[in-house]
Amino acid sequence: MKSSLRIALAQINPIVGDLAGNAQRIINACQRAVTDYQADIVVFPELALCAYPPEDLLFREGFHAAMESAVQHIAQQTKKLNITLVLGYSREHQDQHGQQQRYNAATVLSQGKSTLVYDKHALPNYGVFDELRYFQAGDQVGVFDCHGYRLGLTICEDIWQVTPAQQACAAGAQIILNLNASPFHLGKAHKRLEILRQRIKETQCPIIYVNMVGGQDELVFDGGSLALDADGAVIVQAPVFVESITAVEWDGKNLQALSNNNATLSDDALLYEALVCGVRDYVIKNGFKGVLLGLSGGIDSAVTLAIAVDALGAEAVQAVMLPSRHTAQISLDDAALMAQLLKVDYQVLSIEATFTALQQTLAPLFGDLPTDVTEENMQARCRGILLMALSNKQSYHARRLLLTTGNKSEMAMGYATLYGDMAGGFAPLKDVSKQWVYRLAHYRNSLGMVIPQRIITRPPSAELAPDQKDEDSLPPYEMLDQILSLYVEQERSIEAIVAQGFDATIVRDVVRKVNLNEYKRRQSAPGVKVTLRAFGRERRYPITNAYDK
Repeated sequence: MKSSLRIALAQINPIVGDLAGNAQRIINACQRAVTDYQADIVVFPELALCAYPPEDLLFREGFHAAMESAVQHIAQQTKKLNITLVLGYSREHQDQHGQQQRYNAATVLSQGKSTLVYDKHALPNYGVFDELRYFQAGDQVGVFDCHGYRLGLTICEDIWQVTPAQQACAAGAQIILNLNASPFHLGKAHKRLEILRQRIKETQCPIIYVNMVGGQDELVFDGGSLALDADGAVIVQAPVFVESITAVEWDGKNLQALSNNNATLSDDALLYEALVCGVRDYVIKNGFKGVLLGLSGGIDSAVTLAIAVDALGAEAVQAVMLPSRHTAQISLDDAALMAQLLKVDYQVLSIEATFTALQQTLAPLFGDLPTDVTEENMQARCRGILLMALSNKQSYHARRLLLTTGNKSEMAMGYATLYGDMAGGFAPLKDVSKQWVYRLAHYRNSLGMVIPQRIITRPPSAELAPDQKDEDSLPPYEMLDQILSLYVEQERSIEAIVAQGFDATIVRDVVRKVNLNEYKRRQSAPGVKVTLRAFGRERRYPITNAYDK
């Protein structure tokens, strides 16, 4: 028996389906854990080999065979390191009836062999999680020996339940290793810590919590892996939104940090870094070389541009100002100044000729009908056409993805033009309310001024009609965002929202517009989930829907 055990927490950023690439990331992490910390055991996140969530890739013929082959490759390549791995993957097993069953599993690899396989007990089936569609629940206790110490395994949701950790400790586990692919949303880190401390209080066992990091479509994983001692104290915390190898030493009773403990970030910083990570990984993992966006001189496109530059670098970002007859000079000035401050490629491309041509083409059919929102939408669609043309043309050269710039408040209310400002491949602010957009602007400027102050202080406007302001057709954002949070994120009824002091007529109108515009959101670009309940895969409402309570 060794006098102590060195445990490495391998917080990696795998790519869904990239079995060979992920296997190499795992091997590299093992080599680093040995070189940097002389680790005895290295723990990886949930489903680290195929990445989370693999979704219907799990149904593909040959997928699990390829995964088993990758496990064997990892085992052989790490054998010479004399290290034990705890690796998350998906496995198939034929049951007694001859049916193939899948399990969200962890395997312990030592000396080139698998010495234990543990199947996840608690399969979440809420929010963004859909594990009952793919996996069978396990029922075996996962406990194994390493250099004379007894370690227990749990996988993600298992630790949110009482039984799996208690069963492991009852089977002799002295410490719990918890593998996670836990997506970020604001406030979740605090809740995780609360849950971990509750499990420690119940079992008197320290917990090693290893989380995935990186963006995957709408989800972003924040990492922030933790080691907590038997008193619930945080011994070490890994950084957020970056890959890392963090390590602790354990003598059977006490944990000691071998890595630096990272400071906890503010909510503003966490949200901003989540968006930067989500944009970076969506662009890079999907093979794009950069992005472009319409820069209007308004707050949403300004924050989107700052995020894009911080994610990809100024050389990979193009900003295009698309003025119309209603664009104010201060919008032109502020957009140009911001592009200069961030040193991005900046172009001005007027939509006036395109818009005029559309009006002339449609004039015989429009006749004497009065000007209305149709003409506003036509301007937005002119911009969408031009931006998509630039993105398409550059796809053969620079491979630039078009970012949309709308926020959650606008998407909720349908205050966006289908095939216009909604055109694009990714929506960084899709789950960010208008009030949070302003907070992010202030936060980014606190790091170095890149957003002109006038963009932050002037009243928001789509500039699609003379002297237009958002509040001409929307409640003040201070009020609107509170109502939307209650209705969309907390699922409160109209009656309950009104009981909190909001005007009943305004609440009913907000709810009506949220429901009416579900069809638009179904056609919107994916965007980073950062709240408890995002539009899209997490909030699945029928388009045809007569329930209005």
